[in-house]
Amino acid sequence: MNRRNLIRIAAALAAAPFISPMAMAQTIDVEGILNDPEAPAGGNPKGDVTIVAFLDYNCPYCKKSAPDLARVVREDGKIRLVYKEWPILGESSVLASQIALGAGYQGRYEAVHKALMGLPGRLSSKDTILTAVKGAGVDMNRLQADLDANAEKITAQLRRNLAQADSLGLQGTPTYLVGPFRTSTLDYKGFKQVVADARGKQAAR
Repeated sequence: MNRRNLIRIAAALAAAPFISPMAMAQTIDVEGILNDPEAPAGGNPKGDVTIVAFLDYNCPYCKKSAPDLARVVREDGKIRLVYKEWPILGESSVLASQIALGAGYQGRYEAVHKALMGLPGRLSSKDTILTAVKGAGVDMNRLQADLDANAEKITAQLRRNLAQADSLGLQGTPTYLVGPFRTSTLDYKGFKQVVADARGKQAAR
């Protein structure tokens, strides 16, 4: 499925000529969106293109795109991927995001992210989530300890992500910020094309 509808990102996320009137009326934390030290990141930390992915574990389109996004990042080798947990589809989404971020304290965020994105349908229960997390190789005792110790930090992280999404006027998941572009559900070819487009824009500056 390829519902690519490229829209230039507002404000300083894009080059000055691409700033939209709507963006100018809002405060966009560009540094926070791109470089929040608490946000999980994958791919090449020195990549020449950054993809910022706003996702929800109950979103079917996020789940559909996840394997293709992971493949493009892996095969390209020059993409930095920033994950934005944006749990907007119910209480189980919030719980899953909290647990995924908690797993990051033992270096298992991406493993848990992959496991949760791989679950079919909506997340039906806490047990379903925890079973997937355990299967991703997480030390469950440490996970609970890290969740307890870092509850306020994790909550603050989710609130920052929400504020960032609101400032960009995002309407739903998935949303991918790719260089100066904003797009939604993509397949493998779509991700490759928008990354190439982003590189082309950067080269033209």
